[in-house]
Amino acid sequence: MGFGLTGLSWWLYAALFLLPDISFAGYWAGPRKGAILYNALHSTIAPAILAGSGLLVAKPLLLGLAAIWAAHIGFDRMLGYGLKYASAFHDTHLGRIGRQRDDA
Repeated sequence: MGFGLTGLSWWLYAALFLLPDISFAGYWAGPRKGAILYNALHSTIAPAILAGSGLLVAKPLLLGLAAIWAAHIGFDRMLGYGLKYASAFHDTHLGRIGRQRDDA
């Protein structure tokens, strides 16, 4: 809903919705660095700052980007993907995700 009020193209929304998931690449450097990068792009602090900046300078593009980013984070939370712990990708603040192993 908020994105629609910016007047920006819905193609932009579709193109950028999954962009924060590039943070998965951080796991190539190990679980600790992966968790840091994932959490940086999946915390609501940065989109809130971006939205505040957009309001301050009256730039609909910044507001739209913040809305897309926040929507992505909300969608991930709805699916059970929380902020990651450094122990492993599957360990989140919402609990363990994925298939449970028999020895877990």
